[in-house]
Formats: sequence, C-alpha cells, structure tokens
Amino acid sequence: MSKEFKGRVVVGGSCTAPALVSKCGFNTLASYQKALMFGDKKVKCGDQNNSDLYKKSMRGKALCLPQTIGSTTGGMVLYTACATGTQPACMLFSMSIDSLAASGAILAANWTDVKMPVIDRLGDEFLEYVKSGMSITVSEDGTVLVS
Repeated sequence: MSKEFKGRVVVGGSCTAPALVSKCGFNTLASYQKALMFGDKKVKCGDQNNSDLYKKSMRGKALCLPQTIGSTTGGMVLYTACATGTQPACMLFSMSIDSLAASGAILAANWTDVKMPVIDRLGDEFLEYVKSGMSITVSEDGTVLVS
C-alpha cells in the first residue's frame, strides 16, 4: 500500500531511495562530522544523541526528518557532503526547512553536479506514516510517494 504526500520544493529533482527516518531533529554537523573528517564511505550517522539514526548509513537514503537542529555550520556541512559525494539521496522535512540547511542544499544544487532533492512542509502525518526501509519516490513537483 502506498501513500502520497505533497510538500514545497526547496531543491528540485527526482529520485527513489529507501527511507531513513528520524523522529527528532537532525544535527547536521554531529551526524556528518566523523564521515567527513575520517572518510567513512558508508557515511554512518555520528550523532549519538539521535537514537533513530546513530551508526546507520545515511548515504543514498531518503532522510525523513522533522527539521535540522544544531550548529550554524549545518549548511556548509550539507554542501560539503554533496561536494564529496556522501550526501543522502534526498532530504524530506515534515516541517519548514531552516535557512541554514536550505542554503547548503541550494548551494550544492548550484555549485556541484549532485542532484539531492529537498522537500519540506510534508506535514506531521508524513513523519508518522513513513518507516525506515520503506521505498520513497520523489517527483519534481514535490510529490512524495511512500510505499
């Protein structure tokens, strides 16, 4: 059974990837710091305060999150993840994206060859419905199909 959600397109694109879900805020710096500093090819989440994601591979996944939290370096970390090919397949937010995460994703879309769709305002129902491992398909218009 599939369910469709519609959000706001922050960075356009389309992809299909397995979901990786966090019910709490995503600390971009803490999550990516080890992978970017030590070359972890699987890009395992290093944020020990996020029990939903800790030590799980984020590379190529559809990251499903309420919002980002933490450091003002969050945008640069997202840009760097894209520039080094260690980014998720897409980032899907139930709430509005913050300006720092949006800036990193938008810069990456314009300054790298990476295509990482970012959709926000998918709503609380989206985050309640989606489970890690489910298939996510993102369309250019901000439609997200969860199956």
